Amino acid sequence: MHELSIAVAVVEQVEEAVREQGRAVASLTLRIGELAGVVPEALDFSFGLATEGTALAGSRLLIETVEARGRCEGCGREAPTGMPPVLWCAGCGRPLTLLSGRELEIVRVTLADEPLDAWGTVDGKRDGLPGGKGADDGPRPAPSGLPVRDEEASHVPHR
Repeated sequence: MHELSIAVAVVEQVEEAVREQGRAVASLTLRIGELAGVVPEALDFSFGLATEGTALAGSRLLIETVEARGRCEGCGREAPTGMPPVLWCAGCGRPLTLLSGRELEIVRVTLADEPLDAWGTVDGKRDGLPGGKGADDGPRPAPSGLPVRDEEASHVPHR
């Protein structure tokens, strides 16, 4: 279940981004493409585990699904690829260039009014363990990979 490693990476990156704010996270919005290979229900479950003892503990995970779309370079037709994806043009049979559907992005972080404690958590524990795994080794570095965007998303999720 790679959703757990994705959830942990997202939580670590958001914690690093909001550390100086001194407030807990109320909600987090992710934009995930249909072809990203992420099962939303598994990610939601993993997110709950990954946020224990962090600034995101108790926060709400919102997922925006991005439809997979492709464009034919031959005839210019643009269309959804579907699931499983059809990566050739229904009109002329040429291969499609994928335009969207592989996204995995942090879109929005909403902070709560509640301040964090001295450990940078809501409940005084780090990593969900009493005393906290890594509680004595200072701040953890942010993982690389997922972009953090400070913008409103205009995409409406679909299913």
